[in-house]
Amino acid sequence: MSSVFSINLVPESAPASGGFLASALVLFALLLFPAQPALSASSYTVTETVEIFEYDLEAPDAPAEPAGTAYGQYGPFRVVAADAVEMTGTVDSYTPALFRRMMGDFPAIRRIEMLDCDGSVDEEANLRLARMIRNAGISTHVPAGGSVRSGAVELFLAGVRRTAHRDAEFVVHSWMDEDGLEANDYPANDPVHAEYLDYYAEMGVPRGTAQEFYALTNSVPFADQLRLSRNDMARFQIVH
Repeated sequence: MSSVFSINLVPESAPASGGFLASALVLFALLLFPAQPALSASSYTVTETVEIFEYDLEAPDAPAEPAGTAYGQYGPFRVVAADAVEMTGTVDSYTPALFRRMMGDFPAIRRIEMLDCDGSVDEEANLRLARMIRNAGISTHVPAGGSVRSGAVELFLAGVRRTAHRDAEFVVHSWMDEDGLEANDYPANDPVHAEYLDYYAEMGVPRGTAQEFYALTNSVPFADQLRLSRNDMARFQIVH
């Protein structure tokens, strides 16, 4: 930026020699004290330090896949082939929706290998899932060393074909409702029993056999366990 100064040190009426002296003094001052350039914003260099933080974020609804999984994990179900899954774990309120998603991704699934199934924490969801398995035309199988316990027995019953290795384990006991009441706390004619008996009949177990099996399971308190073999289950026409 530049400025223009108009200096009028000598009146027009002053002698010429005085004007020469004043001009010389001004020139001398400018030589001794040269004009400093005006400072501007561009005369400064500003350094700003920016810290960058990195975070690893994972979607909460994306279940981690176990090492070696080729097809994917859907809650307790692990797809191991285009037509087969393995089941390990517990059924909860979200499992039916996960099963539906799995069938949408792999519509050719026709077999569930029940490796270690310990029942459910939501009996309504468990029975809904069981009917979904039956409607999808899926068979159930318990391999050698496999264990099917509590409400998972109802899921096993859902298979259009139900098979088990001779070393497979089945564990049954009475059910318990949200009030802490067990099956034998209700009268024999209470509609709550019909829900289970009707389900057994729906899955192809003869009515009389279903009543015997239901009575056997309820003879064991909820806190206890009764282990049954493959041959025991076959006696009740639950294993084909």
